[in-house]
Order: sequence, then C-alpha cells, then structure tokens
Amino acid sequence: MNAVTASGPAPAAPAAPERRVRPGEIWRIIRLHTVNPGVFFIVPWVIMAGAWAISVVLVLIIGAAGAPVEKVTVGMQYSWAVLSPQWYLVVVGVQAIAFTFQFALGFGATRRDYWLGTWLMFLFVSIVNAIAIATLVMIERATDHWWVGAAMFDALWYVGADWITAAYTTFALQLFVLTVGAAATTVYMRWRMPGMLVLGASAAALVLGAIALLTFTESWGAFAEWFAAVGLNGGFTILVVLALAFGVFGYSVIRRATPR
Repeated sequence: MNAVTASGPAPAAPAAPERRVRPGEIWRIIRLHTVNPGVFFIVPWVIMAGAWAISVVLVLIIGAAGAPVEKVTVGMQYSWAVLSPQWYLVVVGVQAIAFTFQFALGFGATRRDYWLGTWLMFLFVSIVNAIAIATLVMIERATDHWWVGAAMFDALWYVGADWITAAYTTFALQLFVLTVGAAATTVYMRWRMPGMLVLGASAAALVLGAIALLTFTESWGAFAEWFAAVGLNGGFTILVVLALAFGVFGYSVIRRATPR
C-alpha cells in the first residue's frame, strides 16, 4: 500500500480566487454604451450647434438694428448658451443605466464590471467634450467671436481662461452631471418611486439646511471669501470630488438593485 492509498485521496487543489476586476468585461460594457453613439456624442453637439447658430443670428439681427457690436459681445458673455448640453447630459446619465443595466447582466456582466465600464465611458465622454469645448473657446477668441461678435463659448468663467483651465472645468462639470444622473437612476432601480421621493426630499432638505445655517449664522460673507480663496479650478475640483462620491454611492446602490 503506497502512501497515497494509505492516506486517502489527495485533497483537491484550492480554486483560484475570482478576479474582482475583469478588464475584458469592462471593455464589453464600454462597447455596449457605444452601440448608439448618438446619445453621447451626436445629440449634445446638435444642441450645441443649435445654440451657436441662434447666438450668431441674434448678434446679426442686433447689429443690423444699429447696436454697437462691442456691447453685444460683452452682454453675450453672460449667456448660458455654452452650458446648453449639460441639462441633456443628466438625461444621458439616466439613460446609460436605465437602458443597458438589465441587458448587461443578461450576458454575464457583474454589477462591478458594469458600473466601472459605465463610469469609464463617462470619463471618456467628459475628456473628449472638454478638449472640444476648450478648443472652440480658443477659436472663438482667435476669430474675434466668429467675426461678428457672437460670444457663445467665450462666456461665463471661460472669459479670460486659458486652454487648460477651460478644458479642466468643462471636464469636471460634464463628469459631475453624468454621474449624478446615473446615481439617481440606481436609486430608482432599487427602490422605485418611494426611493426617488426620499432622495428628492433629502436633497431639498440638505440644500435648505445649508442655506438656513449660512443665514442664521450670518456666514454668507465668510462663505463667499472661502469660495473666492478656493478659486475657479478649486471650485471645479470640488465637483470632481462630488462626482467620485456619487460614483461610489451609485455603485453601493446598484450592487443590490434588481432589474425589472
């Protein structure tokens, strides 16, 4: 009798630990989101192009009426036209989860892979749009606002900003709105309408509580000074941090969400 027979069957080799992050599956999720590229890349720029065309036509009309072009340009730098696609990007964040989550789980993706792939897609979209918008800001300045004085991109905080600042602030804002839309959708997918009502009430209570705190403690001046000290890039860095926080929150919710 040999040693193996005497001691019984050899113990089975321990199973290899499951990989927590699967790059191949994450890439599949990214490709899933690009099946309909118009949602991320075409519709926002159609909105942007429409806002640009309206801005140019308005300047031409006002100029034809005899108004000084210089004053029109300065006035348009307070326009929010450059932010016109941001409201749609919140919807994009909602659609990215609502339309693909169930399908992704159906072909074997884990919730971790799905959320990482989705968030990386948001990251990519934010980077591409940031590069494009920052470049358009520079082109608008170089052409003296499209040769007619129409200040659409060179507006709000972009006025006087260099290319890097314009790109970074755009990236931060776009990543924030996409992640907020996606995180809110995870709440709906897990708790449905009661969850959304609680989320909305909690957000309103938080905002009103902050306003009340600043008002009753007479801290609005200190808050303004703090915000000025943080600066433009610092303020948008806060948005990046909030985007990361909402990303973590969304993942914690979607881990237990059941597609229906």
